[in-house]
Amino acid sequence: ADLSEKVGANVQEVARGIGLDNRIGTKFLHAGPGFGGSCFPKDTKALIKIAQDYDVNLRIVESVLAVNENRKRAMARKVSQALGGSLRGKTIAVLGLTFKPDTDDMRDAPSIPLVTGLLDMGAKVKAFDPVGMEQAKGELPGITYCEDAYSCAQGADAVVVVTEWTQFRGLDLDRLKATMAQPVVIDLRNIFRPEDMAAAGFTYESVGRPPVQG
Repeated sequence: ADLSEKVGANVQEVARGIGLDNRIGTKFLHAGPGFGGSCFPKDTKALIKIAQDYDVNLRIVESVLAVNENRKRAMARKVSQALGGSLRGKTIAVLGLTFKPDTDDMRDAPSIPLVTGLLDMGAKVKAFDPVGMEQAKGELPGITYCEDAYSCAQGADAVVVVTEWTQFRGLDLDRLKATMAQPVVIDLRNIFRPEDMAAAGFTYESVGRPPVQG
């Protein structure tokens, strides 16, 4: 995804090409802000620990974990860059907190380092998740929790989509834009079509796709 952004490619087209190899397949090739949850992080860490106990070098697995952690931290910088390089005094609306939709699970969720990074950069953070806010409050106490996506976006300098909940895909873009201080959307799950965001007048950043100006 990072390379696609640099060379002007579309990561979704790249992933489609990779998935044509039936040894790989089309599933789980979606670019995003990093993986989380209760299974994959735990299992990879356990595999590394077993390898260390038996003096076996698993550099590929170690690199996967290291890159994933770096990626989650880098997402706050992506938001900052979309707003000119500074978040001091800015209000950021975060849509989605759980590590994936249809769960309240916050374990190793990419939203945690993202929100922490935004706060460290001086931003005020508002957030909404359809089911995960009670769980999130224990992990992220220093933010404002909102009752829906539109109240979350009210007065925000940017909206950041972190979890690909179905209800976010159907947001009324005109209503969303009208409530924001600046029409900037950073879509870390690529749930919107760039041409639709441009037509609605948004400055739109996604993952592994060229940015668009509305």
